[in-house]
Amino acid sequence: MTMEEGLDFLVDKKDWTKHRFAAAPLPELVAGQVLLRVDRFAFTANNISYALAGDMLSYWRFFPAPDGWGRLPVMGFGDVVRSAHPQVAEGTRCFGFYPMSRHLVIEPSEAGPGPIVDGAAHRRGLAAAYSQYTPVERDALYEPAHEDQLMLLRGLFLTSFLADDFLAEQAYKGAKSVLISSASSKTSIALGHQVSRRGAATSIGLTSARHLDFVRGLGCYDTVCTYDEVPALDPTTPTVFVDMAGDAAVRRSVHEHFGAQLRHSCSIGATHWQAEPDNAPLPGPQPEFFFAPTQIQKRVADWGAAGFQERLADGWRIFRAFSAGWMVVHRGYGAEAVERVYAETLAGNVVPSHGHVLSLWPEQ
Repeated sequence: MTMEEGLDFLVDKKDWTKHRFAAAPLPELVAGQVLLRVDRFAFTANNISYALAGDMLSYWRFFPAPDGWGRLPVMGFGDVVRSAHPQVAEGTRCFGFYPMSRHLVIEPSEAGPGPIVDGAAHRRGLAAAYSQYTPVERDALYEPAHEDQLMLLRGLFLTSFLADDFLAEQAYKGAKSVLISSASSKTSIALGHQVSRRGAATSIGLTSARHLDFVRGLGCYDTVCTYDEVPALDPTTPTVFVDMAGDAAVRRSVHEHFGAQLRHSCSIGATHWQAEPDNAPLPGPQPEFFFAPTQIQKRVADWGAAGFQERLADGWRIFRAFSAGWMVVHRGYGAEAVERVYAETLAGNVVPSHGHVLSLWPEQ
């Protein structure tokens, strides 16, 4: 397999069950451009959320694709194999936001001493945090032995770290409990872990009956119950709802059960993306979408970039060590493995304890 044989995984933006692979000839670099070989990337239910918010939050704009098709963003590692930029050396290994592809061309507007920032025209106006490619030697969270965990958990841990920080900054809106749907998803696990560690509110995990034993065994939730047990929760307890499932029926049951005691309703994920929509008015506070880059900007302003990274790194190392007790990493190589894991994740058939790290290259 030569470096010139590019390949993209494309998703139909109107029907995510439809997807295809497309050859992607590599362009000749012009001055200032850099070519990254996408080595490996993680794929979780969080990436399905990118498709859900693809138009609303402009996730489809990060990596241009043919009309009607999209390239889903993923977290991974890539290596600079060609550089026409004086400050970016070939061989530089970077963590960042990649497409499900073999290659990515970027146009760095900044290249040191911190992250390499893609300043390509199509990224203008997009969240700056997702345009950063961090060389491993400049990365406070990087440990060579834990690359897989970084790919699988760093992005979703960051989201959960920021969501907990956002709520805690406001004293959890006066709530005593944080109710988290899709409790078996890795983003929910990270949030439950953060809330429980802080200890300012109890964390309650909502999950399906088939994942109940797994979620209870994690130990990161103070209480775990199934979706049909929502009516048994104490309706007088001031509660925040963090919706990782995106299931309208679950959301309605929570809103109707807690009513005025629901102090905040936060939407983050869409693990139940196939659930029937429900646009009728809800009792209690209206759901608000949590956009992590907004909280990043606030905390960098509050704490400084170094202070933010220090706090994030401290929390990350604790969570990464915790994940070693329940997550098993599975690697997959080539187009067939990518297609299989995508379909399984989209259908909700992934074993929650499994973490999938993929590559469109053959196994080396």
